[in-house]
Amino acid sequence: MKRILVTGGAGFIGSHLCERLLNEGNDVICLDNYFTGSKKNIVHLLDHPFFELVRHDVTQSYYAEVDEIYNLACPASPIHYQYNPIKTVKTSVMGAINMLGLAKRIKAKILQASTSEVYGDPAVHPQPESYWGNVNPVGARSCYDEGKRCAETLFMDYHKQNQVKIKVVRIFNTYGPNMHPNDGRVVSNFIVQALKNKDITIYGDGSQTRSFQYVDDLVEGMMRMMHTGNDVTGPVNLGNPIEYTILELAGKIIDLTGSKSKINYSELPQDDPVQRKPDIRMARNLLNEWVPHVEIHEGLTKTIEYFKNKIQ
Repeated sequence: MKRILVTGGAGFIGSHLCERLLNEGNDVICLDNYFTGSKKNIVHLLDHPFFELVRHDVTQSYYAEVDEIYNLACPASPIHYQYNPIKTVKTSVMGAINMLGLAKRIKAKILQASTSEVYGDPAVHPQPESYWGNVNPVGARSCYDEGKRCAETLFMDYHKQNQVKIKVVRIFNTYGPNMHPNDGRVVSNFIVQALKNKDITIYGDGSQTRSFQYVDDLVEGMMRMMHTGNDVTGPVNLGNPIEYTILELAGKIIDLTGSKSKINYSELPQDDPVQRKPDIRMARNLLNEWVPHVEIHEGLTKTIEYFKNKIQ
C-alpha cells in the first residue's frame, strides 16, 4: 500500500483519480480548497478507511509523509481561471513550489498535471511534446497558459538541481461525470443546453477542432506515467487523437439527448485555439502502449446520464 497525496482531489479529474487509487489498494489524502472542486464528487469515499479529506489551499505550505503526489490543483476552465487570474497564477506557480518542496523533503515521486494550453493557438498540428507553443503572454488566457508553463519549468529545475523524481503530463480536452455544469467547457456547456432544450452556443463558425478524451482513459495514463522509471520525466501528451469540429460535437450531443436545441453562433473569444490535437506517440512508447479506449459515443452517453441526474 502506498500513501498518495492528490491536490485538487475533489475536482473533476481528481475525484476520479482518488477513487481509482483507493480501488487499487492505496491510502489517499485528498487536498482541496473547493474553489472549483466539490465535496459531492468525493462524498461516497468519505467512509473509506484509507481516504482522508483535507481542506487546504496549495498556495500555502502543506506537510505530510507520502510516497507519491499528484498535483492537480488549479481551476481549469476559462470561466473559473479568468475569474481571479492572479489567484490562478499563484495556484500554478506557488502550488508547484510548495508541492515540489514537499516532494524534495520527503523524497516522494511527484506528477504535474499540465495542459495542452501550453501549446497556445498552435502553428504545428498535431502537437508533439517537442513543440514550444504559440502563447500570448498578456492575453485573457495567459494566467492559466503561462502559469502552467512556469510550473513545468519549476518541475524540470527541481529535477535537475535537486534530483526530485518528477513526472509531467500535458492533458488535452477531457470530459466525463463530475464535470461542473457551469464550468464553461464545451462538452458540459453543450450537454446542459441540450438537456434544457436551449440554443447551443457555438463560438465562431464551429469549424475549430478539439480532441475529446474520456476521464477514465486519462486517469489510466496518469497512473502509468507515475509508475514509469525515474529516467522518464516527460512532458508526455495525454489525449485522444481523434479530432472533431465543434459543430460535429454539437450534432452528436443533440442526437444523443434527443434535444430540440438549435445552434446559436457567437463571437470567438480572444486567443481561442483553431486546432487542438495531441501527438501521442510518446505516450504509446513510454506508457506500455497507452491509447484512449473509450469512444466518444460511449463517453458522451455516460456523461449525459450524469448531467441528467445533476440538473434535475
